[in-house]
Amino acid sequence: MYKIFLFCHFPLYFLFGTGPNVIIIQTDEHNLRTLGCYREQMRPEQAFVWGKDNKVDTPHIDSLAKDGLLCTNYFASSPVCTPSRASWVSGLYPQATGSPSNNLPLNDSIITFAEVLRKRGYATSYLGKWHLDGNAKPGWAPARKFGFSDNRFMFNRGHWKKFEITKDGPQVAARKKGEPSYDLDGADDQSFATDWLVDRTLEILERDKKKPFCLMLALPDPHGPNTVRAPYDTMYDHLTFQQPVTMRKVLAALQNRPGWVTGSNAVKKLSQSTLSKYFGMVRCIDDNVGKILRFLEENELTEDTIVVFTSDHGDMMCEHCRMNKGLPYKTSVGIPFVLRYPAKVPAGKVIHTAYTTVDFFPTLMGLMGIEDGLPKLHGQNATISFTNKKKEIARDRIVYVRHSGGAWVAAFDRRYKLVISNLDEPWLYDLEKDPDELVNYFGREGYDKHFIRLRDELIAQMKKFKEPAFTSKKLRYE
Repeated sequence: MYKIFLFCHFPLYFLFGTGPNVIIIQTDEHNLRTLGCYREQMRPEQAFVWGKDNKVDTPHIDSLAKDGLLCTNYFASSPVCTPSRASWVSGLYPQATGSPSNNLPLNDSIITFAEVLRKRGYATSYLGKWHLDGNAKPGWAPARKFGFSDNRFMFNRGHWKKFEITKDGPQVAARKKGEPSYDLDGADDQSFATDWLVDRTLEILERDKKKPFCLMLALPDPHGPNTVRAPYDTMYDHLTFQQPVTMRKVLAALQNRPGWVTGSNAVKKLSQSTLSKYFGMVRCIDDNVGKILRFLEENELTEDTIVVFTSDHGDMMCEHCRMNKGLPYKTSVGIPFVLRYPAKVPAGKVIHTAYTTVDFFPTLMGLMGIEDGLPKLHGQNATISFTNKKKEIARDRIVYVRHSGGAWVAAFDRRYKLVISNLDEPWLYDLEKDPDELVNYFGREGYDKHFIRLRDELIAQMKKFKEPAFTSKKLRYE
């Protein structure tokens, strides 16, 4: 009787596993305009900022949006790698994780969504770039797993282009003077980083397909260096890229740029090769996403698997004369967020409500029906919006985003954006009237109420989440 009593009171999910599977595909430094499903949500002049019909076809990522949902206003909690990723896995703002800026290690005390699922009997795996374990580079298989039981193919830092498996485990295959190199070094469809990581992903999915699994694949592309294997390296060489309108106008009126536009990634000339190779990296990613989706279909796992495609932050790709990220412009702080879950999420859903990477953890738990045993979370559970029958949702929620060094903070809703800094007066944007983000509406007639609404909510959230720039009292609110 004693043995039967123990069996009956043992959680059944540890024995049989229940709930949906989870696959998260996260790219690095991904410009929204390179995805077809996002271009469909934009005005033509916004969808094709580098010239008419200069585009990448992304049918597999687009299919996730068609069969699931797309968020048009999903933002990095802070638009650089480490803090955004810290928020993604923890559901906390970066300053509460130990990782408010790049290369700072995640606090040991952090409980990730993977740890919650691991304790519920899920096979949990992580492949690709982690960037939450300090300065190690590449730093394969960090000792601190944070709930990802299989992290053999997790590496801490770097944007490597070629990998291999050796008797000592995975390593960067391109070498220069014996050290890992970012060179392509003859990478092909077996060794190029994106292909190699997806092949390892498929091996793990094959191993775990008969049990509940949670797998996160963090691809190091399309972050620079902008190089990619054949045939993607020449696939877009026929395109002639034009300067985005924001690049032309900013060059002509540099005096009107906000004071918080600082840093070393300014550009005055558009590089055709840089953009064509970026497009190639994105197409390679999409083709590999297709491999994962085919695996799910062939193994009859599509219906009950949550698939998320996202990124850690954007890449401005010459908009506003900038490359990379770190600024509160839409294609720096804005990230793709596409989710397919046929069992619960209606197909073709578009959500304009603002969210940040802080919201992912609680929303994932909500979609999976997990309520108990969760750590304290800062984010909002968006499950009701994600699963109801409405095809389009546009709540006026305001979210807060921060600069990793405290130079600025910003409040976003689905139309307006307010940037507060210690380097300039407030900048208020009306993204409906000015999607190029060139005009400051602060102080203009009719905009006081929008400024006050965003400012007050930003202050409230900075207080609540202990924003260091707020407590230092260096921000200018007028």
